[in-house]
Amino acid sequence: MALESHSQILVEEKPSVRILTLNRPKQLNALSLNMVTRLLQLFLAYEVDPTVKLVILKGQGRAFCAGGDVSAVVRDIGLGKWRRSADFMSLEYTLNYVMATYCKAQISILNGIVMGGGAGVCVHGRFRIATENTVFAMPETALGLFPDVGASYLLSRLSGFFGEYVGLTGARLNGAEMLACGLATHFVPSTRLTALQADLCKVGSSDPVTFASTILDAYTQHPHPERQSAFYRLDVIDKCFSRRTIEEIMSALEREATHKPDDWISATVEALKKASPASLKITLRSVRSQDASQACNDVKDKLTLIVLYKFQIREGRLQGVGQCLIRENRMVSHVMKGEISKDFVEGCRAILIDKDRNPKWEPRRLEDMKDIMVDKYFKRVEEEDGWEDLKLPPRKHLPASAIAKL
Repeated sequence: MALESHSQILVEEKPSVRILTLNRPKQLNALSLNMVTRLLQLFLAYEVDPTVKLVILKGQGRAFCAGGDVSAVVRDIGLGKWRRSADFMSLEYTLNYVMATYCKAQISILNGIVMGGGAGVCVHGRFRIATENTVFAMPETALGLFPDVGASYLLSRLSGFFGEYVGLTGARLNGAEMLACGLATHFVPSTRLTALQADLCKVGSSDPVTFASTILDAYTQHPHPERQSAFYRLDVIDKCFSRRTIEEIMSALEREATHKPDDWISATVEALKKASPASLKITLRSVRSQDASQACNDVKDKLTLIVLYKFQIREGRLQGVGQCLIRENRMVSHVMKGEISKDFVEGCRAILIDKDRNPKWEPRRLEDMKDIMVDKYFKRVEEEDGWEDLKLPPRKHLPASAIAKL
């Protein structure tokens, strides 16, 4: 066994397995530029190394990864260097794409906090192991951003309208809920992770994916979500979050609350009211296909509307993971540039820096965030900025599981 220390990424070399540990525990393993660069380098190297059969990714301390290094991004924007922040995001999206189309099995052990960019470096992989310590969230709308790192691909494929709920509200999911909705593939108690890792390192050379799957199945448990879980309100989620606009979603939730008072509904409405109006609107458009939204303008029957959305979003898969990342890169570049709205800097100030939790959003109201403003986030950044669409690396010899995502 060899153990390589690369500061923020620890690399442990087993005969057929590489174990990568995110190593910024005081920062909850938030992804720095060095970490993203190193991870991309390692994943590309292992892909062409015939001795490497499995890649295990985990985090040091109480987090897997709490997201990207937002403080560094905001600092660059404050210095007028938004392009440097946008370039960091482009590199992160490239890593997400490589992981989503990886020809070898990536096993992510999510024994702790998994948020934002942390989701991007695990959920695209083949196996995602949740535990009783897992806390998952995409909290970007509260920060003036939007769920990115391929979240528009992932969330749009969750059952019913659960993806809209998770993406818009920043709702936290535990390990059992991640397993139930499909964001995790297995649930293993944290006390068994050491033994699990040891067994995974015994992989042979014939069929590593089947080997890993067999080992994981032997360790996995199937806990039920707790009584207060959103999974026991899927009918309300589908009824309300299937609406065409944020305003309609909030009205539907408030109507539900008048019929049957529910603390969960109240908390959901409050989360939406606290979020950036700009972020809410671009997030909903990003998660939903534009074609489905437009088609539903002419649909009167509610049942037909729900069937249409489910077909377009879940089964139609109108955009592959690469297309989603290219579109998200356009969106995030506009966010970093800050010409349409500066909510990202303001949200980070209020939530992460000053921590007064009182952001001054602009536009302040949903009705002031016009469709023409939303449209701008999905267009190319002006040519004079020297900006280009994200260019994803060519991929070869892809397994069927990766081809299905394109």
